[in-house]
Amino acid sequence: RDERAGYRCVRRALERSRLCVAWSPPASADPHCHGYGVHLFWLFPLLWALPGIAQAWDDNWGETTTAVTGTSEHSLSQEDIVRITKDLEDSVGLDCRRYVTRTIAVILGLLVFLTPLAFLVLPHILWPEKLQSCGTACEGLYISVAFKLLILLLAVWALFFRPARAGLPRVFVFRVLLAVLVFLFVVSYWLFYSVRILDSQDDNYQGIVQYAVSLVDALLFIHYLAVVLLELRQLQPCFSVCVTRSSDGETRHYNLGQLSIQRAALAIIEHYYCDFPIHNPALLSASKSRAAKHLAGLKVYNVDGPGNNAAAGMAQSQSRAMIAAAARRRDTSHNELYYEEAEHERRVRKRRARLVVAVEEAFTHIKRMQEEEPKKAPGDVMDPREAAQAIFPSMARALQKYLRTTKQQHCHSMESIQQHLAFCITNNMTPKAFLESYLTPGPTLQYGKDHWLGRRWTLISEASVTNGLKDGSVFVLKCVDFSLVVTAKKIPYIQMSEEYIDPKSHKFVLRLQSETSV
Repeated sequence: RDERAGYRCVRRALERSRLCVAWSPPASADPHCHGYGVHLFWLFPLLWALPGIAQAWDDNWGETTTAVTGTSEHSLSQEDIVRITKDLEDSVGLDCRRYVTRTIAVILGLLVFLTPLAFLVLPHILWPEKLQSCGTACEGLYISVAFKLLILLLAVWALFFRPARAGLPRVFVFRVLLAVLVFLFVVSYWLFYSVRILDSQDDNYQGIVQYAVSLVDALLFIHYLAVVLLELRQLQPCFSVCVTRSSDGETRHYNLGQLSIQRAALAIIEHYYCDFPIHNPALLSASKSRAAKHLAGLKVYNVDGPGNNAAAGMAQSQSRAMIAAAARRRDTSHNELYYEEAEHERRVRKRRARLVVAVEEAFTHIKRMQEEEPKKAPGDVMDPREAAQAIFPSMARALQKYLRTTKQQHCHSMESIQQHLAFCITNNMTPKAFLESYLTPGPTLQYGKDHWLGRRWTLISEASVTNGLKDGSVFVLKCVDFSLVVTAKKIPYIQMSEEYIDPKSHKFVLRLQSETSV
């Protein structure tokens, strides 16, 4: 069983799996040369499982082994497999964690609400003949237990059973602590009930009812503790966070309370969708194209010949020469930038003026049609949707040119523009109100769902995301196109003093002389 025989055995096994593998013998391969395909690290369990091939293993198999997926109808590369596996793990983990959390919450809720009722029902089932009669005070406790359980049910529903706003990477520490506290509390009540009441078959039923009432009272106090920890604790501002978008430097400042890093990140993302203008990558391409244009006119020549320099040294010298030449041309680049920006602003003002005139004329036509509607037959009256479709062609060309000039054409579709126009006509808005959505970039939520619905955020932090915010904490919220860099600063302690001013110190006397004109 030599090395090549083992490779042939693996080749036949893989061909049965509808994969074609090209092997390069390690003996004749250059130790510094890699294969031209995808490394077969993921085939290690298969190769190790085949008998007799483990002895033919060498140390540099990962460098000399290549795979070509050319004969399969459904071919996949290693990158595709890794990406699909990661997506499946993330989705399965998120769904499982969500369902497990809901299951635990439902089980714990049933245990909490059924325990007081079980305390009252079990004596009637196990030893009904030994129980003493329940008097008026005992029956009054029934009403107390019923109303307290109803209040607790409504309070738990209002605090915990709310739609989830986001999926966080870690659990909420305070919720876990409260769940553990409630579980231990109910278990301790069950242990005391089983030892002192079930084993001895206590006949004092009024005492049993009071015991159940004390459990419900304690659960209400725990719910009050949950309100303080989950809702009231974070209301007082303690930190001022600076949020900067990495692509264009857009910055906002927010005040946050005592929150963990992951919950602070969630609050910042919610503020981002409402406060930050929409991210427009087309506006960032101008500076890149300008720099590329400056470097495109530069050429580097090797006067010593191609054989005198190594490849790395040649590349380094070329980069240095390009940087030096770009620095010498820096003195004239600001003039080009000035005239480019001035020309762009002139074009934008021109397109904007044409758009404003076209929209005003269209709305004037709509107003004229509304004045003529009472004179028309009922079948000739148009609804706002039909009116928007009728006047849209008169402003479509001017609006399209303006959106292209300001690089907003990908943010507004024709369907969304017509819907906005019909909305303005329905609510009797002015042309200025209609144009405000296109003249001024709005927040992300004001645009279509395709701009924000499928966006996934990644939280990057050196500290644990369950830790609270501290002075100087820095974390990054990474997205596909950009990232948000967040810096937290603690609000300083403010020392305020009082200074008393005597009201009599403001009084003065005006003395008039006889020789004055007053």
